[in-house]
Amino acid sequence: MDRVGVHHDELWDEQDGFFYDLLRLPNGQAVRLKVRSMVGLLSVCASTVFPAELAERLPRFMQRAGDFARRHPDLVANIQAGRPGYGKRRLLALLPDDKLRRVLGYMLDETEFLSPFGIRSVSRHHRDHPYIFSVGAAVHRVDYEPAESTSGLFGGNSNWRGPIWFPINLLLIRALLNLYTFYGPSFTVECPTGSGVHMNLFEVARELARRLTSIFVRDAQGARPVYGGSATFQSDPHWRDLILFYEYFHGDNGTGLGASHQTGWTGLVAGLIRIFGNLDAETFLESWGREPLRDRAPAATAANR
Repeated sequence: MDRVGVHHDELWDEQDGFFYDLLRLPNGQAVRLKVRSMVGLLSVCASTVFPAELAERLPRFMQRAGDFARRHPDLVANIQAGRPGYGKRRLLALLPDDKLRRVLGYMLDETEFLSPFGIRSVSRHHRDHPYIFSVGAAVHRVDYEPAESTSGLFGGNSNWRGPIWFPINLLLIRALLNLYTFYGPSFTVECPTGSGVHMNLFEVARELARRLTSIFVRDAQGARPVYGGSATFQSDPHWRDLILFYEYFHGDNGTGLGASHQTGWTGLVAGLIRIFGNLDAETFLESWGREPLRDRAPAATAANR
């Protein structure tokens, strides 16, 4: 994905500061398909944080891991590994600090991935700058399609062509919270990009959750974005408070699209409301690694019984 000294057949594009898919041709050449999609954003999710106590409990493991890194510097040169962070926690991640900032710069840009209602699956940049790739006489094109697909490719499914998709958004929010436990409150990024407003990673995660939740909440005009222009669902007293959990959502206005019963993943909005309604940044940071994030009332009630 990102090798030392290689600049033509790896997924990372240093000039753009983003990961792209790579097409390998029969003649051995490789071509980057420069489509800014959620595939590149998933690099943020490739991270895990270890508590400080781990190094104390496993000194031989830490020594062997350090020896391995010293013997193979090329394997760790382009990743985040080793240095202590907040509370002496350790991070193993695909993105070091500078590359994390560059990828988040795209993710939190409202002209790219950041919608008023969450993270788009394809950058809005491609609305005006479609990616075109020719193979012989065939011409392939990728546009930003915020709603239903304009072609029948892959069965016409448009989840990954521009709409907001809850599974990916939840993975990104989880990744931001995970990274926050290592970086702490001092590591901030612009959110939205170019706004001059700086947030730590917990605050960014909370802002994404707020945008996702707003899909279902009445706006200043009393309308729920999820129902778009449907007068029945917006104003009929028998229907207006019945919330449907659509498969994906319009990348610009939040209207529900696809199947209307995807509670298996869109229903995760309930978890976002609970987590960010009950959790503050300081408590989360200090208690991480000690107690799981769960509602303790049912367990306490069962114990009392």
